[in-house]
Amino acid sequence: MYKELVFDYVKTQYGTEPEYMWEKSPDSAVLRHRNGKWYAVVMKVSKSKLGLESDEEVFILNVKCEPLLVDFMTRSKGFFHGYHMNKNTWLTILLDGTVDKGTVFEFIDKSYEKIGGNLRKEKKHA
Repeated sequence: MYKELVFDYVKTQYGTEPEYMWEKSPDSAVLRHRNGKWYAVVMKVSKSKLGLESDEEVFILNVKCEPLLVDFMTRSKGFFHGYHMNKNTWLTILLDGTVDKGTVFEFIDKSYEKIGGNLRKEKKHA
């Protein structure tokens, strides 16, 4: 349910289309910044892979995040250290309604800005 809201949001906000890269994981998609770097990944995983007591599959969103914010947010329901990503700099968010869509969109925006910030810095020094 939230997966489609995420895709609609990033298309409207950033002109981003999901990029499906993996045959073995056809529900997983990468969201790229205009500079080519990933700013988010949507995946379908078993809740048990996140340490939850269920084998039900759920969509998650991985976003780039400051390490201190990752540590802080993982104390809240619906947030985890990055699944299949760097655990210090990526945050995983459940897309099952546990986290409200406004908060999800805020983290997408933070991730997009964080990924794009490096490009702006490089251009200043070039």
